[in-house]
Amino acid sequence: MRLRGIGFIIMLLSILLTISGCGFGFEKTLNEIDPPKVDYVEEGKQLDDEDAGAVEESGAEGAEGEQAADATTGMTARELYLLDANGMVVPQTVQLPAVEGAAKQALEYLVVDGPVTEMLPNGFKAVLPAGTVVQGIDQMENTLVVDFSNEFKDYAAENEKQILEAVTWTLTQFEGVEKVKIQINGYDQTEMPVNGTPIGESFSRANGINHEMGNVVDVSNSEDITVYFMAQSDDYAYYVPVTKRMEGVSSDVKGVLKGLMEGPPIHSGLFTNISKDVKLLNAKEEDGLLTLDFNDAILTGAEDKVLEKELLNTLVLSLTEQTKVEEVAITVDGNAEVVDDSGKSLSEPVSRPVDVNKVGF
Repeated sequence: MRLRGIGFIIMLLSILLTISGCGFGFEKTLNEIDPPKVDYVEEGKQLDDEDAGAVEESGAEGAEGEQAADATTGMTARELYLLDANGMVVPQTVQLPAVEGAAKQALEYLVVDGPVTEMLPNGFKAVLPAGTVVQGIDQMENTLVVDFSNEFKDYAAENEKQILEAVTWTLTQFEGVEKVKIQINGYDQTEMPVNGTPIGESFSRANGINHEMGNVVDVSNSEDITVYFMAQSDDYAYYVPVTKRMEGVSSDVKGVLKGLMEGPPIHSGLFTNISKDVKLLNAKEEDGLLTLDFNDAILTGAEDKVLEKELLNTLVLSLTEQTKVEEVAITVDGNAEVVDDSGKSLSEPVSRPVDVNKVGF
C-alpha cells in the first residue's frame, strides 16, 4: 500500500511539472511575437503629390485621378458629396476600393440604391437618380466630360442644383480637374434637363455650393464667398460648405471672416463656433502661407490659450478654399503659444484637413 501511494505521488508530481512547463512555453511564445505595426500621418501634414494622386490617362474612360491605396486593405479615401437631412450638399470622406477608374467610381457611389447605400451616415442620401449609368468619362485639359444615361433625367426639379453641385464638387477633388461638362447619351448639356439650371460650357467650384443670398440688395456690388459651417445629426458633427452672396466685400481673408462671423442662414440647421467678439488684428499672406493674428475672443480657455479644433478646422477649410492659400498660422495678440483643445501646439502652420467628415474609418 505504501509503495502504491508513493508511486501515485510521483506520477502526480510529473503531471504537474509537465503542465507548468507548457504554461511557461506559451508565455514565452506570446512575448516573442512582434506587435502590429501602426503608421501615423501627422495631423495637418499634407500628403505628398505622389500619395495625394495625379490625373492620368486611363484609356477610353478618360483621365481620372489616382490616389495611393492602403497596402494592406487595397482601399483609398474619396470625397463623395451627398445630401444631408436638411437638403445640404455635404462632403463625406469614405473608404473605397482603389481602382484605375477613380472618377467614374466616385460618381457611381452617388447613385441612389447604389453601392454607397450601406455606408451612408444617418440622415444622408445619394443624389443621382436610381439606375443612372456613367457611360463614359473623358478629359479635355482641365475639364472632365461625363456622359450619363437617360436615367440621369429622372429627378425632382427641386433637387436639380444639388445634383449639379454634388457631381461637380465630387469630380473636382481630383488633381488637375477644375471643370465638369455634362452629356446625356453623348449630347452636350448647356443646362440641366428638368428645370433648366444653366451649365454653360462647363461648371466648376467657382459656381458655388449650397447658395445663400442673404439680404443682398445690390447684386452688382456683391460677390460669392464659400465658407464652412457645422451641422449636427444625433452625435455626428460635420462641416458644410455654404456659398454666401455678400455685399461690399471680396473673397479675401476679411471677406471670408466676415462671412463666418455673420453666421449661417436662419433655419438652415447650421451653426458656427466663432464669436461675434472675435476681431482680426493682422493678416499677412506670403507664398501660400496665411498668418492671422486675432484678439483673445477667439480662445475658449480663460487662462490657457486654447483654440477649439472645430473652430480651427472651420477657419482652415474656409480660407484654403481660396486657391492661393495653402497653410494657415494662428497667433493671438501676437503670441504663437496657442494649443487646440486636445493640447496639441499650434505653433506650426496648419494645412487643409486631408479627410473631411470621415465615415467608417
